[in-house]
Amino acid sequence: MSSGYKTQTKDINVISGNIVAPEGFYAAGAHIGIKRKRKDLTLIKSEIPATAAGVFTLNAIKAPPVLWNQGHIHNKIRGIIINSGVANSCTGKTGTKNAELMAQIYAECINAHKDEVLVSSTGVIGVQLPMDKIEHGIKNLSPALDRTDESAENAALGILTTDKFIKEIAVEIEIGGKTVKIGAIAKGSGMIHPNMATMLAFITTDIDIDRDLLQKALKETVDDSYNMISIDGDTSTNDMVIVLANARAGNTPVNSENENYHKFKKALEHVNLYLAKQIIMDGEGATRFIEVEVKGTATKNDAKSIAKSIINSNLFKTAMFGADANWGRIMCAAGYSGVKFDYTKSSVGFSSNAGSFNTLTCGEPVGFDEDEALKILKEREIKVTLTLEEGGAQAAAWGCDLSYEYVRINGEYRT
Repeated sequence: MSSGYKTQTKDINVISGNIVAPEGFYAAGAHIGIKRKRKDLTLIKSEIPATAAGVFTLNAIKAPPVLWNQGHIHNKIRGIIINSGVANSCTGKTGTKNAELMAQIYAECINAHKDEVLVSSTGVIGVQLPMDKIEHGIKNLSPALDRTDESAENAALGILTTDKFIKEIAVEIEIGGKTVKIGAIAKGSGMIHPNMATMLAFITTDIDIDRDLLQKALKETVDDSYNMISIDGDTSTNDMVIVLANARAGNTPVNSENENYHKFKKALEHVNLYLAKQIIMDGEGATRFIEVEVKGTATKNDAKSIAKSIINSNLFKTAMFGADANWGRIMCAAGYSGVKFDYTKSSVGFSSNAGSFNTLTCGEPVGFDEDEALKILKEREIKVTLTLEEGGAQAAAWGCDLSYEYVRINGEYRT
């Protein structure tokens, strides 16, 4: 599918440079032999200690890198090291030692302490890391840390697994007369489920902001972006979203939920929502990008629950793969979402660039032209709208169809 678009929003300017766009950040990526050909190691560095915040997988089984980061996220952070190809998950005491060793090796290369380094791994579960290759790779790659477009692209490539394209964005905003930049890279194309999935996102910013406010902004924007996407209903053991803020922008410190905080949060939400949609567009075997909008609920949480229930329904996903306007599957998924509503007042509609049609209006089925519906649902991007009559809240979720190709990719994942 297309790599998507970069929207321009008022007061938020999209710029080049991804992870190295903010002042004081460096990156590098290379192939070190964990995978057969593709780049498999990424390094990120802040030239000065940065404030960190993170959101992690809700899976009860958490990989050693997740546990390491949860124990160190409150520290000032100098660097992040990410490997792809091997997840270092379900690897016992050896995996725990290896996560710490990765931090230590990289810390020595950038004159930091291991407690100032965060670690991430993605790939096959249940396989030990090839630490000889990783140690050699870290030491060889560290001198290549740079702020060039090439180093930024290499870093974005180094975190990918089954992804078909890199996911990156950088934006700038003005806060108190100072230019503040946010840069980010992400990976993910399968095992994607609301409440995060086998996805990673790394964000850098040069804003000066209180740590608790940075954590709050990250958590709330993750809830409305990565936690509202679904590809296949699986939640991984390694998911994380990390943000580093090094205060290099020189803005007046943001230490309350004032106008500057909300301006920053809006920009961070823009970044995370863009990357979340990119992950869906790169869904394993996906042929269609789907948005499910639920309107007219009593609360936003009700709308989110119903939207997630629909977007995560495999029957709905397969219907979209077949361009089948099977709206009964939408209502079924809404019905088991746990939210109570009067379905006799519900309406369902489909739309795309080819047009729109309704299938249900105020609880009554509506006749529609099947040939026209097929034409509309064969477009790349589809929107489903479920309208209720319970209140004024609304929310959206994003996903893709499930195809034959998804089965092939995951059936051959280890080979």
